[in-house]
Amino acid sequence: MARSANGSGLKQLNHSGMKWDDSGKNGYHRITTEKLGAGISTASRQNKQESFEQAPMYVAVCTYMGFGIVTLFGYFRDFLRAVGLEKCNLAQEREEQKDFVPLYQDFENFYTRNLYMRVRDNWNRPICSLPGPVFDLMERVSDDYNWTFRFTGRTIPNVINMGSYNYLGFAENNADFLKTVADKVQQYGAGVCSTRQEIGNLSIHEELEQLVANFLGVESAMTYGMGFATNSMNIPALVGKGCLILSDELNHTSLILGARLSGATIRVFKHNNMHSLEKMLKEAICCGQPRTHRAWRKILIMVEGIYSMEGSVVRLPEVIALKKKYKAYLYLDEAHSIGAVGATGRGVTELFHVNPADVDVMMGTFTKSFGASGGYIAGKKELVDYLRSHSHSAVYASAMSPPVTEQIIRAIKCIMGKDGTTEGIRRIRQLAENTRYFRARLNEMGFIIYGNDDSPVIPVLLYMPGKVVAFAREMLQRKIGVVVVGFPATPITEARARFCVSAAHTRAMLNQVLQHLNEVGDLLCLKFSRRKRPSSLDLCEETDLGLDS
Repeated sequence: MARSANGSGLKQLNHSGMKWDDSGKNGYHRITTEKLGAGISTASRQNKQESFEQAPMYVAVCTYMGFGIVTLFGYFRDFLRAVGLEKCNLAQEREEQKDFVPLYQDFENFYTRNLYMRVRDNWNRPICSLPGPVFDLMERVSDDYNWTFRFTGRTIPNVINMGSYNYLGFAENNADFLKTVADKVQQYGAGVCSTRQEIGNLSIHEELEQLVANFLGVESAMTYGMGFATNSMNIPALVGKGCLILSDELNHTSLILGARLSGATIRVFKHNNMHSLEKMLKEAICCGQPRTHRAWRKILIMVEGIYSMEGSVVRLPEVIALKKKYKAYLYLDEAHSIGAVGATGRGVTELFHVNPADVDVMMGTFTKSFGASGGYIAGKKELVDYLRSHSHSAVYASAMSPPVTEQIIRAIKCIMGKDGTTEGIRRIRQLAENTRYFRARLNEMGFIIYGNDDSPVIPVLLYMPGKVVAFAREMLQRKIGVVVVGFPATPITEARARFCVSAAHTRAMLNQVLQHLNEVGDLLCLKFSRRKRPSSLDLCEETDLGLDS
């Protein structure tokens, strides 16, 4: 397409606010713009369901003291290494290179050398089975305080998996479910070895893109082989110099990288704060570009459906209202929300009952709810056609593997009921039920948890660095696999364990995890919540959470 950067696919998208009463290709959206007020009311109700309770002051003080003590010991250990009393295992400059610019910045590696290495056994644990609701871990030990590991040859079987993004349980090895995937391996092989624009464009790629467009209720869609690159390589094709990106402060690294690669001006607004966003939009419209004060060529708002570290949900109707008011564009990353929320798994647009056409660029990945890999961009046909010839990820990357493509097709058809069963809708409802049950029980126990009640990402706040390590090790001893996250991936005072609930988890599994969480929470004094809660818990009792079966 012979079109300048300024005439990219986004330019074709209108903000006219015309009525939309199209049933869509799946017949699940019937909304007009007169209902925007109702949508905002829905957003307000959803926002009230989000919890971000603050810890007591003594917890923050103890957390800072913990990091201070560890830092002091780190400097002491560095002194011992400098005088030769302790071996340094990290990469160092050779003596003959001492006059060159150093490749390894000693101070920049301070955190890795003295803090992370001491607790490295809690990350990168190798598994040796299907990453379903339970998995097997390869046992490893370290003889030098986690600088190196060796395998013992034994496995830790049947560890309950509370860390994978397998929201709908499609990461499975049931031969009956995977028959079509096996057939595609026989027909096409495992890889394409070419780009889509050369000889790597298969009929199943086009079938998948049409299916994704139908599923989302939009005109067109394009798929990519890598979810991270879907963001990082497509954003530079949409905006460039002279454009403004307004990015939520908690956006994923792939969005941040794509924004930086674009060359556009980036401004960050407070997380899910509509006052902060509107203030920046007003300033951008009134003041224009720095120095010249010319109008911005494009203003692009970038948000996520579910924020993977907080478990919070975007206030989509309010963002759309601001987008229309100030004639900006909206880029929505639904990596964690597509398939996981909404009555039929169609993400936050369905959760808030908004028109998908009001979102200019819909992005999502297949690595989570669909049990595969890759990502998609969806929206107006003009937008997708533009990206087919201008996106680096489309032009230079190898086409998606045929069996992976078929796995995604299989999962989407199951969700939409096109496989002739109700298995997909059953999984969506099961995920919603598991999510609310798990969150309700954690609240009753007295843990501080973040996020929206509908979010299957459930962060449990641990705060102190020593407790983060002790929690992960203690849970593994009880055969519970958890993901713990700390600084610099989170604020220094907000280290946490991140639980990801799946439709594949049974109530017995969740009760087992909750029982151990209750015991470990008492053992490590992790129940920081000051909200009133019941004095006793019956973890095995079935509770009606108001969900349809």
